[in-house]
Amino acid sequence: MSPGGRRAALAASVAGPAVVALDGTLLAIAQPTLQRSLDATYAQVQWATTGYLIAVASLLVLAGRLADRYGDRRLFALGAAGFAVTSAGICAAPGIEWVIALRVAQGGCGALLQPATLGMLRTAYPPDRLARPLALRTAAVGVATAAGPLLGGALTAQYGWRPVFALTAAPALLLVALAPAVPRRAAGRERDRPRSLDLPGAGLLALALAALVHALVVWPWSGAVALLAGAALVRRERRAKDPLLSPHVLSAPGVTAALGVLLAASAVLSGCLFAVTYHLQEVSALDPSASALRALPLPLAMVACAPPAAAWTRRRGARAAAVAGTACLALGALALSRLGPSPPPAATTLAFALLGAGFAAVMVATGTVVVREAPPGSAALAGGLKQTASHIGPALGTAAAAALAPALPTALLPLTALAAAATALALRLPRSP
Repeated sequence: MSPGGRRAALAASVAGPAVVALDGTLLAIAQPTLQRSLDATYAQVQWATTGYLIAVASLLVLAGRLADRYGDRRLFALGAAGFAVTSAGICAAPGIEWVIALRVAQGGCGALLQPATLGMLRTAYPPDRLARPLALRTAAVGVATAAGPLLGGALTAQYGWRPVFALTAAPALLLVALAPAVPRRAAGRERDRPRSLDLPGAGLLALALAALVHALVVWPWSGAVALLAGAALVRRERRAKDPLLSPHVLSAPGVTAALGVLLAASAVLSGCLFAVTYHLQEVSALDPSASALRALPLPLAMVACAPPAAAWTRRRGARAAAVAGTACLALGALALSRLGPSPPPAATTLAFALLGAGFAAVMVATGTVVVREAPPGSAALAGGLKQTASHIGPALGTAAAAALAPALPTALLPLTALAAAATALALRLPRSP
């Protein structure tokens, strides 16, 4: 592969998730202004986020299957173009109903975009050189997460909520222009290539994941639908000739354990952030800007620790990096659970830095295992499973923290235990670099 093609694949695989992460943090800051501007209810504004989450979570695995069958860069370009169009449409939305509908469509486009980026990395880099590009990807998401609230707050204060969405439309168009420079994926082994899309399996998985997110965010009784759809999915996949959830991917060394570790780590991170933000604003009486500054060490630590995590993964293996990362998450959650009514900045800085450093190590280690160990012909499907874990985990963690709040020990000690359980699960990852 030419150096130019490799650079294009790296740029696309790093910039794509960063644009999606930036969009999510921008909306969180703009929501109150959007609600007042469109005379919307709180529930309607929440659906702008919930609808997006449901669309993304339910379509990521199918998007990975589509990328494996029809090509990474084709799905990447289609997702980026749709993301740009829907972002521009939200800027001009005349009412909250349009915002909700376009956010759902934007979530679907984001789902098309993300798994393909991991397929690109698998094509561009040999398995033993994946840790560094995955670290750059993690650092870029950290930068976007840190910059989003600052940019969103400045734009919203000066110009209102509409320009916030224009901030992601332009980069998404640049991603469309970058797609043709990305090399095509080499053909995988015949047994690894999907012969069909398994649309019945994809529909059942989408229904199960959508119902699960709906149960966690909106209405707990939707969990019954998730269970029924999940049971039907298991029955369908056992009988399918070419199942959506390929056994070649799930049985690859360490992949299932890596997905479990990532799911748990994402839940711990998001649950801690939700509970502590509530504590800082409602108990410590900090305003939103001050509480956001207290949490800033988290994304900064992600950016700073992603490259060392990649180096450690290359030298010591994914198991060592993931164990260290989940241990940092457990220590960070435990430290946050002990915060008092007026915690000193040093205490929150250290705890959030531990969370950010730990999550960066987990992201790099688990991403390396999933992308490296999955069959080449199913790289995007593996990426879709990884991204699904990254989206379901935060919904689980936030729902748990919301149910157990407002007392920090009550909310965070279970998350500390979850991080400790993830440490035990990380021992099942491959030992060798």
